[in-house]
Amino acid sequence: MGFGDLLDRMLGRAPATPDEERMVLPAPPTAEDVYAALDQTAELLASSALPSAVVARAGRVVDTVRDTVPRLRRISGSDLGYTVVATATDYLPEAIGAYQRLPRRYADTRPVDGGKTSLMVLVDQLDLLGVTLDRVFDAVYRDDARELVAQGRFIAEKFGHAGAGGSLRVDGVQAPLPAMPEDPDDPTGVVAQVGVTPAAPADEADGPARLTPPEGAR
Repeated sequence: MGFGDLLDRMLGRAPATPDEERMVLPAPPTAEDVYAALDQTAELLASSALPSAVVARAGRVVDTVRDTVPRLRRISGSDLGYTVVATATDYLPEAIGAYQRLPRRYADTRPVDGGKTSLMVLVDQLDLLGVTLDRVFDAVYRDDARELVAQGRFIAEKFGHAGAGGSLRVDGVQAPLPAMPEDPDDPTGVVAQVGVTPAAPADEADGPARLTPPEGAR
């Protein structure tokens, strides 16, 4: 028994149990929690008589966060993941709520910070959140974009380029398109394909020219 336990008994205080000494931390927000917070904010923007400048900027933040949530698991535990979750569940709704708790006349007309009204302060906060979330969005999807570019380069290297005359490269063998016929008298290649030889030009008295069938066809 330690001195602390003895002192607790002397003073009539029960010693803390192991369960009481253990700090229980709340579970981190999930993607569903973030979506729920975004839905609440979107409903607030649609139902409240907020200035259009606030609605537009807050809606931009909501849309950016919503597009980033599908990659939340990948960035969980990082500064990017914390920023996304905190913006949806804390920063954005708290900023709008603080403005709404003020009388509209006071919030829109009374300077509170260096000559700025509460409305102007809120707009600055939403602009900062918008720029920050845009950077997070770009950082989250940059790897996917690089993978797409790398895949496109691989396909171009594997199968050739359209500028090469439509050639196709399969298993290391490049198969060009068939060459066009060089016979000026047969630009379509029909005669060469069917084995028909054109007759010599006929005189006007002999009638129209006739095609001579190949040998064996008679």
